[in-house]
Amino acid sequence: MQLWLHAIITLLIVLISEGHPVDITYLESAVAKGAVCLDGSPPAYHFDKGFGAGVNNWFIQLEGGAWCNNATTCLARTKTRLGSSKLMVKTVSFSGILSNKAKFNPDFYNWNRIRIRYCDGSSFTGDVEAVDPKTKVFYRGARIFSAVMEDFLAKGMKNAQNAILGGCSAGSLAAILHCDRFKGLLPPGAKVKCLSDAGFFINTQTIAGTSHIEQFYNEVTNTHGSAKNLPQSCTSRLKPGLCFFPQNVAQQIQTPLFLVNAAYDSWQIKNILAPGVADPRGTWRNCKLDILKCSSSQLQTMQAFRSEFLKALNSLGPSSTRGYYINSCYAHCQTGTQETWMRDDSPVLSGTTIAKAVGDWYYDRKRFQEIDCPYPCNKTCKNRNFESDASKDDTED
Repeated sequence: MQLWLHAIITLLIVLISEGHPVDITYLESAVAKGAVCLDGSPPAYHFDKGFGAGVNNWFIQLEGGAWCNNATTCLARTKTRLGSSKLMVKTVSFSGILSNKAKFNPDFYNWNRIRIRYCDGSSFTGDVEAVDPKTKVFYRGARIFSAVMEDFLAKGMKNAQNAILGGCSAGSLAAILHCDRFKGLLPPGAKVKCLSDAGFFINTQTIAGTSHIEQFYNEVTNTHGSAKNLPQSCTSRLKPGLCFFPQNVAQQIQTPLFLVNAAYDSWQIKNILAPGVADPRGTWRNCKLDILKCSSSQLQTMQAFRSEFLKALNSLGPSSTRGYYINSCYAHCQTGTQETWMRDDSPVLSGTTIAKAVGDWYYDRKRFQEIDCPYPCNKTCKNRNFESDASKDDTED
């Protein structure tokens, strides 16, 4: 017991030394614009101001947390931080790409670094004028995105020289969907790019052969009225639910985009490949929690998932401005935590950390388009169910 306690204390000391606390800001002025969380509370963010040479540089991270697909699930979220800013912690720790220390984040440490909290359940795409009369739930994610961006422009982003719109999980999907819109808000001369971390959700069938995630996304876009806020280059060709899949959207995005993703994304394995509804007997439960506990047949199924993932990625076609870092770790969101972003023991791909790859790509020092060998070849992966703080509340369907 004492050894466990000592290990926990040591881990906490490491996390505290690597991260720094940033207080919450509630955007009260957004309420009058109808830009509110599911429960009607104001949107919120954490803002760590840039300094030195980075004062006119902006990194914005959209928080993750899955989605709600109907009145019942959206009402349930109003009782959590994913649907109400009243229930959000007042302070969060910034580390990884949000770190303010050069040794932990050499390319972006002195930028303005912001985490926008996620409380709308639609990847910031919803906009339904009417409030649900039964549940009193608001579907206003797109308005939240617009309101916080207006606020940042007024706080100095209108003078941005460099900017990145990023995110984790559902927030990362939002970064893809809003990428060109974000660039359009900034000065014409600004260097603007987008970063997707664990947001390349693929349209594939479950272990039971059902199209679970496609149906789910159809319900999300219908519930939130998302269609008008999705890229028109996609909705002009496909139904709105299909435009939640980056494989149908990213090719048409004009702004340079970098994709960081595990080919065995732990959230997708749990919720797209083997969701509870497709595994009523729970035969995948232990495997989903720990890849080391997967049977040979389960690993074979996961290798097939990787093949589907790479097929979806390759369908985007070649691009000189797009970057990607597809490793073979069992992880979900890897840029916002020091352990996976840049540390002596961080995972590497082609001898390169995620931090180095993203920095080289952003500053045009070096192209990075690398896909890892199949599991379990990469010995730098921890190969456990690693999910960052920004996504750990992505609950299973």
